Amino acid sequence: MILPIVAYGHPVLRKVCKDIDPGYPDLEKLISDMWETLYASNGVGLAAPQINRDIRLFLVDSTQVFEHMDEEDKGKYPDEPGIKQVFINAHIVEEDGDEWMYNEGCLSIPKIREDVYRRQAVMLQYRDENFQSHIKLFSGLTARIILHEYDHIEGKLFIDHISALKRKLMKGKLNDISKGKVDVDYRMLFPEK
Repeated sequence: MILPIVAYGHPVLRKVCKDIDPGYPDLEKLISDMWETLYASNGVGLAAPQINRDIRLFLVDSTQVFEHMDEEDKGKYPDEPGIKQVFINAHIVEEDGDEWMYNEGCLSIPKIREDVYRRQAVMLQYRDENFQSHIKLFSGLTARIILHEYDHIEGKLFIDHISALKRKLMKGKLNDISKGKVDVDYRMLFPEK
């Protein structure tokens, strides 16, 4: 089932999410619905707060980035061809490498993209959809997507990484998104509509 994406301004996007246990109600169905929602909205990552759940769960499919990449950009990133993975109860062990810039967007903040600096690599402790525990190092675009989605479960948004001046300049656009005054081709839940 395709779920509505929570729009900027909804309080769930600013909550620090809680860990879950294997008995979380209908977890398998929730994960399946999240994959369906991710692909219906043409995203590469989706976190539980974006579908109105304050739990530490997110999905990443960085293979999509590489599939749609221009030929001249192929082979530039160490994580190619990417991953398709579920992350439950994720916690950062450490971030590594220099910060690098990439233009990011977010399904909860449609039609706005900004250059964001993030570290090159992240070591993450997490559980997969079978609740098997992992500690793994991710790099490149996959690390960037993971860090973006990880921000969601920590109550942060990609616009928190840009200057206060840029955020001030986009305030009108952000208010319009909260009110539902934005044209998107996927279902959304607007806090002020």
